[in-house]
Amino acid sequence: MSAAPAAAPAEGEAPKKGPKKLIIIIAAVVLLLVLGGGGAFFMMKKKAAEAEAAAAAEDEDGGGHAKPAKEAKKPEHGKGEHGSPPAFVPLEPFVVNLADRDSERFAQVGITLQVDDPHMAEEMKAYMPAIRNAVLLILSHKSSEELLTTEGKTKLANEIRRDAARAMGYEIEDPEDEDTAAEDEAPKKKKKKKKKAVESYNPIVQVHYSNFIIQ
Repeated sequence: MSAAPAAAPAEGEAPKKGPKKLIIIIAAVVLLLVLGGGGAFFMMKKKAAEAEAAAAAEDEDGGGHAKPAKEAKKPEHGKGEHGSPPAFVPLEPFVVNLADRDSERFAQVGITLQVDDPHMAEEMKAYMPAIRNAVLLILSHKSSEELLTTEGKTKLANEIRRDAARAMGYEIEDPEDEDTAAEDEAPKKKKKKKKKAVESYNPIVQVHYSNFIIQ
């Protein structure tokens, strides 16, 4: 007796899903999971590399490895100065009739001004006529007897330093005025001594003589 043939699906009934389609769906899900995991792994690796680079940079800056060399300390040249290397401004030689009463004497003097800043040396060129006028006025009031001594030359240099700065608009106090005021107050009742005012800034550090002839 032969087996009965398999019953055919009824008309209009959808065929049952086979195992092949199920396998394809599972494979697609697995692929998505693999791709997602790979992307996450890549992002994590990138962030770890960035964090490592940042830590290395911090160690290099503050960990005592490679530090920039310190600048050499600039020499100091005097009170109220910028600390820059000095610059020298030579003046044209001066030939002046001196204030001697008994005889006619004159002086030939070469002067170089030392300033504390090269920029100031350039700026002084604009004030040169006023500076030369100030020096000439000082020299014309000196006698040969005053200028022949070392003390007289030192005093002249200090006066030129002050008046040349004043010619450029700087307010420089005269120490001689302070000494005179102190002497006037001496006979009076004892008072507390006033502290000397701090010397105002003078860009001219020193006055140098290149030649000094009196005839």
